[in-house]
Amino acid sequence: MDTQWLDKDELGAWVGLVAVVELLPGVLDAQLRRDSGLTHFEYYVLAMLSEAPERTLRMTELAQQTNATLPRLSHVVRRLEERGVVERSPCPDDRRATNARLTSRGLAAIEAAAPGHVDNVRRHVIDALTRDQVSQLHDIAAALLERLDPNGLLTAVYKRPAVPGAEPN
Repeated sequence: MDTQWLDKDELGAWVGLVAVVELLPGVLDAQLRRDSGLTHFEYYVLAMLSEAPERTLRMTELAQQTNATLPRLSHVVRRLEERGVVERSPCPDDRRATNARLTSRGLAAIEAAAPGHVDNVRRHVIDALTRDQVSQLHDIAAALLERLDPNGLLTAVYKRPAVPGAEPN
């Protein structure tokens, strides 16, 4: 098979994307740690639970929604349990499964962290773009996710409303 090398424009786009993918997680993580004492992944776990019915998900479903392995998720949830923001219990429908539930303290933590996180996302991503570029970014992300997540396992999480009461994308 002959390699189809990237041309100058393609290489520039690729290198730019890699730089964003490498830099953005640190920017998001640093702000959340500083302002809320949460890592970005912990925030993400709490956010997924906050949007779930009864603020509860099976650990396997939570792992899928956060694109985490069960061992990684279990470790993080254990830390969150120690802080009183999440609690685990046997699943009433299947005693072999474990549920994770966001506590009232966890809900307060995610509600307190959300404004700073959104401001940080806006400052470093959204406000750097025009409205047309935001629309293009949405389309680009959708095209990439079609290839990266062809079964829609993780992508389904992002079909939710961005704002309470808003229509899904």
